Amino acid sequence: MRETPPASEQGHMLDASALPSFAFGHRSLMWWSTLCLIAIESTVFALAVASYFYLRSHAPRWPLSTPAPDLLWGSLNTGILLASTLPNHWLKQAGEAGNLPRMRLWFVVCLVFSLAFLGVRALEFTTLNVRWDTDAYGSIVWMLLALHTVHLITDTWDTGVLAVLMFTGPLEGQRRVDTSENAQYWYFVVLSWLPIYTVLYWAPRVS
Repeated sequence: MRETPPASEQGHMLDASALPSFAFGHRSLMWWSTLCLIAIESTVFALAVASYFYLRSHAPRWPLSTPAPDLLWGSLNTGILLASTLPNHWLKQAGEAGNLPRMRLWFVVCLVFSLAFLGVRALEFTTLNVRWDTDAYGSIVWMLLALHTVHLITDTWDTGVLAVLMFTGPLEGQRRVDTSENAQYWYFVVLSWLPIYTVLYWAPRVS
């Protein structure tokens, strides 16, 4: 049986019961994990873009044998992504404030934006005007688009899981942190698309 410390020793014990069980920003381990993930994935995107321009610098013409991708679906998706930053921002605010009704609302809205983007992305792949195995141009274009699509799918999945938890479980402190960091990662998904969009759709049109 565990003995109770003498009264003289109890005064020297640290009472941590009042400390919060979660934190936002740099005080959260999840924040640092997300930051490291973004740093790694940014490096991958940068290497892929550098590969695009390396291949272009060694090609007699660019694109090699096909016209540049059609602008419609890629430009529409860019608009969808930029518009999604608003509900994503409001979701982040609701998560940090612990406002469950607003978290539920903005999770659903963000999920709709994600699914809409994926639907248009499927149409994007049909208007690249080149197969992935046609030539070096086709391979790098498909790789860039596929890399960003994988990131979008993973964040859409994460958003969907958290949205379900908002309706089926209690609002724990850690879920609020997850909500904030999920929104933070979505900013990365949006910002990383802008240079990729420029490279895929406008770089081939610049002589």
